[in-house]
Amino acid sequence: MGSLEVERTTTGWAARDSSGILSPYTYTLRNTGPEDVYVKVLSCGICHSDLHQVKNDLGMSNYPMVPGHEVVGEVLEVGSDVTKFRVGDVVGVGLLVGCCRSCNPCKTDNEQYCNKKIWSYNDTYSDGKPTQGGFAGELVADQKFVVKIPDGMAWEQAAPLLCAGVTVYSPLKHFGLNVSGLRGGILGLGGVGHMGVKIAKAMGHHVTVISSSDRKKEEALEHVGADEFLVSSDATKMQEAADSLDYIIDTVPVVHPLEPYLSLLRLDGKLILMGVIGAPLQFVSPMVMLGRKSITGSFVGSMKETEEMLEFCKDKGLTSMIEVVKMDYVNTAFERLEKNDVRYRFVVDVAGSNLNP
Repeated sequence: MGSLEVERTTTGWAARDSSGILSPYTYTLRNTGPEDVYVKVLSCGICHSDLHQVKNDLGMSNYPMVPGHEVVGEVLEVGSDVTKFRVGDVVGVGLLVGCCRSCNPCKTDNEQYCNKKIWSYNDTYSDGKPTQGGFAGELVADQKFVVKIPDGMAWEQAAPLLCAGVTVYSPLKHFGLNVSGLRGGILGLGGVGHMGVKIAKAMGHHVTVISSSDRKKEEALEHVGADEFLVSSDATKMQEAADSLDYIIDTVPVVHPLEPYLSLLRLDGKLILMGVIGAPLQFVSPMVMLGRKSITGSFVGSMKETEEMLEFCKDKGLTSMIEVVKMDYVNTAFERLEKNDVRYRFVVDVAGSNLNP
């Protein structure tokens, strides 16, 4: 089809201030061009970072803000230079909608580390318009930042994979941990953590869930599929587990000590940080020196990794554990997410919701 030239409006649910309370908001979609895809939103996951953003926890929020970066939708129209997608395709849009395309990260398929990346919401697009997320009826995205959802994968199942799924898949692949026979730890059994267990198990790893209490022990072992469960406050069990893990994926989004978990790592083990934390974390240097251990971080994944991860999940039959809600429940969902009262990801049925009641 021809270049998309008409400015369109849509209705989303936006936060107006740091109370984080969302309500209907009608706005104009950004100007579109030949590389763009116009998408009807079908479903959108709710991530813990959405909570940080709507409440201005990181001190950089701009309002009105329509959150949502785990977006699955149907292509309604494509620009004249779009080659990857056709009308009717079911597609995904994640955390990024733009990058400079000329820096080293961009040239090496690591565009999520571009210093000029454009977030899917709470950012400004290259034309000066604010970006808005997937808690809305429609959106426009450059084809580079759109992925095809594999045939047969349910919309609501695919949504959390676009953030939680690729956030785990990317470091396991990048650090060469996507081989069978490893022993891994997943710290925190939330939206990212439960996908960490599933993906690591599908790669052939022995997986231990590490938590601050035994409250999630049964679900970790029986429902999510972990091999072992370790309570971090149990000093005896933690001592017994010392030097046993090749890596730990740390999904905890609040300040917490690192030393107890560093002690669980073998020689050359990696503690991979994934929680967005706005305060310093501490450790004493011998904890890493005396085992050549690494504390590193990883941020979502590239578009290439996202495509790989979706195919991996399809091939392995992996699904996320979700609770589907309508848009009019979204404020309650945020309240529950803040209390960790979700197993394990909320997904908003956007297409089935009345966005402007």
